Amino acid sequence: MTKTEIIDIVAQGTGLTKVETAAVVDGFLATISYALATGDSVTLRGFGSFRVVNRRARSGINPKTGKAMNVPPHKAPVFKASKDL
Repeated sequence: MTKTEIIDIVAQGTGLTKVETAAVVDGFLATISYALATGDSVTLRGFGSFRVVNRRARSGINPKTGKAMNVPPHKAPVFKASKDL
């Protein structure tokens, strides 16, 4: 399902216009993104939780060349679904 499809379904269910619904969805996603960027986690009861984890450095293979390469440590967003989902 795409963001546009979500906006269409929410607009039909709430009676809001697609423009209003798009603003709400964009604000919701921006809030989650900001929270993760600042190191916070986001928990939506009955849905799941988002958090950022630190990934260690590791060796990997470049998919284009097939050669070994080092992947530096980095932060990655993680979603864990609720048991209710």
